[in-house]
Amino acid sequence: MPQTLKPAYWPPRVPRHLRAPATPLIDNLLTSARRYPDKTALVFLGRKTTYASLLQQVERMAAFMQQLGVKRGDRVLLMMQNCPQLVIAHFAILRADAVVVPVNPMNRAHELAHTITDAGARLAVVADDLAPHLAEANSQLDPTHQLTHVISAHYAEALTGTDEPDLPLPAAWRDWLAAPVPSPDWGGATVHDWNAAMACTATPEPIENGPDDLAILPYTSGTTGVPKGCMHPQRTVMYNAHAMNLWKHFTPESISLVAVPMFHITGLVIGLHSTIAAGATMVILPRWDRDYGGATIRRWQVTHWINIPTMVIDLLASQNADQYDLSSLEYIGGGGAAMPQAIAQRLWDLYQLRYCEAYGLTETCGPTHSNPSHATKQQCLGVPYMDANAIVVDPETLSPLPTDTPGEILIQGPMVFDGYWGRPDPTQAAFVTVDGVRYFRTGDLGRIDESGYFFMTDRLKRMINVSGYKVWPAEVEAMLFKHPAVAEACIISIPDDYSGERVHAVVVTRQGMNLTEAALIEWARQEMAVYKAPRSVRFVDAIPKSGSGKVMWRVMQEAAWAAAKTTA
Repeated sequence: MPQTLKPAYWPPRVPRHLRAPATPLIDNLLTSARRYPDKTALVFLGRKTTYASLLQQVERMAAFMQQLGVKRGDRVLLMMQNCPQLVIAHFAILRADAVVVPVNPMNRAHELAHTITDAGARLAVVADDLAPHLAEANSQLDPTHQLTHVISAHYAEALTGTDEPDLPLPAAWRDWLAAPVPSPDWGGATVHDWNAAMACTATPEPIENGPDDLAILPYTSGTTGVPKGCMHPQRTVMYNAHAMNLWKHFTPESISLVAVPMFHITGLVIGLHSTIAAGATMVILPRWDRDYGGATIRRWQVTHWINIPTMVIDLLASQNADQYDLSSLEYIGGGGAAMPQAIAQRLWDLYQLRYCEAYGLTETCGPTHSNPSHATKQQCLGVPYMDANAIVVDPETLSPLPTDTPGEILIQGPMVFDGYWGRPDPTQAAFVTVDGVRYFRTGDLGRIDESGYFFMTDRLKRMINVSGYKVWPAEVEAMLFKHPAVAEACIISIPDDYSGERVHAVVVTRQGMNLTEAALIEWARQEMAVYKAPRSVRFVDAIPKSGSGKVMWRVMQEAAWAAAKTTA
């Protein structure tokens, strides 16, 4: 049987159990604004927004949304890079008793059309540089499934005010943030300008939502290739927002660098909701830039930085790395991919910072495991934190396994989602009962060491992890089959020093048709989110199959990994 964590490894001053507030998520903003009205809530490229101002803007946007017909339980799409408007819109949706559907800004029309239809959304809030993709998706849909209202914002609108940025912006950002974007054809949808919405002076309706009402509906793909919405009620997000604040000693005086995209469950929960719940300050980066990020930590004396390991790899690869002053950092950590041991060691050698790896899924509202900051282990998922009950079982028999024996990781706790939106069968398959306890099946294979730390060993599900983003081969294969020259396709992973893994396509072309690697990669980047698109292609005469006709993807993947190790 798995052992419990030894007391010496539990973080000091962190409780074993947490009773999270039994209130809707909007209450965190209401409370922080009441406590700290003049305190800076957001910093965006040098511009500050106080808690009082943030709440006022949220109330205005919520009232405007209700005037457009948004009602309790309605799903609203939110598609932006990190910016103040994203924060305002996110909490406005919650203030209107509606449901936030965070959308990956890298998604393209085919992916977006599915989200609009599956979520049943009628309103979207979108940054205008991303609007053409969403408008194209909307035009592909039957009128009965289309968006009827769109609120369009421009990032430059968040740059007005008296505060001037005291750090030079990356050259690539200046044109992107300021350039006007022509409004696309939205078909039957009515487009509303962000500033017009913010001019609304009505008072939003009283809050009705409680802890069990749906709050966010982030989408994650699956083995079928069809993205599924993960139903997170107010209570699951509330729990992890407060739990992570306790775990990483995050207080109202803390300053968080939010560079992880806030559509992602990590950025949404730890970057956004944890900061607001604490009444702390978040310094927002619209995109990652290593030199700007390094300078930002020094300028704003950032104390906490949750990231993905590729950001740290990138930061330390800069020729200016030895000039960064990271002395203000009290906590640095993240997940989504393993931190290379050499990078973790360099982080310690240069700055005496221990990287705290963590583990979680979209279905678990972010982290369920994390390394204690005083006792980290490298290449390790960490330990189950407050109220997270995790075990390792035999995937076939579901029998709990002893220490250091690989098996499937199961999780039970107050952060686990309610199920997949509109999909009762996948929901039922995602949960099992062991010794009378209902657990979520992660599909990840791991082991527990003698001290109670968890380690990843493999995956039960066929999934590729690209810098923390999940890529499901079935979804990419389904897209590749739309190319007129592709007869067969199989997607596998191959190792990558930077992103951990990358997407590799094995392709059979149709007879008499020519297709190059560069052409297929470019086509794929136009059809799907860039992290899903293959970065390399191998053309073959036939894809190996078993006697029953099943594609032998694992054989090809193991051969590719073995070849990569031999080359290395």
